[in-house]
Amino acid sequence: MAKIRVLLIDDHTLFRQGVRTLLAGEPDMEVVGEAGQAAEAVTLAAQLRPDIVLMDIGMAGMSSFEATRQIRKQRAETHVVFLSMYDDEDYLAESVEIGASGYILKESPADQLVNAIREVHRGGNYLSPRLLTRLVDDFRTQGRMPARQTRYGTLTKREREITKLLAEGQSVKEVAASFDLSVKTVEAHKFNLMRKLNIHNKAQLVQYAIQKKIIRLPEPFAETG
Repeated sequence: MAKIRVLLIDDHTLFRQGVRTLLAGEPDMEVVGEAGQAAEAVTLAAQLRPDIVLMDIGMAGMSSFEATRQIRKQRAETHVVFLSMYDDEDYLAESVEIGASGYILKESPADQLVNAIREVHRGGNYLSPRLLTRLVDDFRTQGRMPARQTRYGTLTKREREITKLLAEGQSVKEVAASFDLSVKTVEAHKFNLMRKLNIHNKAQLVQYAIQKKIIRLPEPFAETG
């Protein structure tokens, strides 16, 4: 019987090694390749023709969502399962929209990942039970699925870092100095992230960052009697 061919994409080497070791113990699976960037995933998916791509959701460079779009476009038979530390509804909504077949939290037990690969390979979809429970609870309490807001998951790692610093009050010049980048480069990042998030001014950026817990408000001063 042919094995399920898995391509593993994650920017943490130790995590990749752990998943590779896990899947090597499954008689019906094999890891046919691995890489640490989303852009490499697109190239390797075309070369290796895997059945499943296990894709970290937050890596530097090309976003995992854009890589997934390209993989699905060039080979519809290849299915993408996202691996994520974030139980975020924006990430989940974006992954569904672009055609991913699964969303697994990295804190999940090993057997859930193995089950997810088999389920997706059979043509199904898989969602971490904790996320599924939360969506069902939201549906029960609100009478509908939670509304989609903005697309934080489409930002690159650098754009997310810049979002945080700008929301904390740093100027473009200060952000540029923090990352040893040119002011022009940071301005370009700022333009892209605000376009992706559909944000038009600094006040909206701060409000969004607070809402998504990217930054936190200072604790209120205790009242004195």
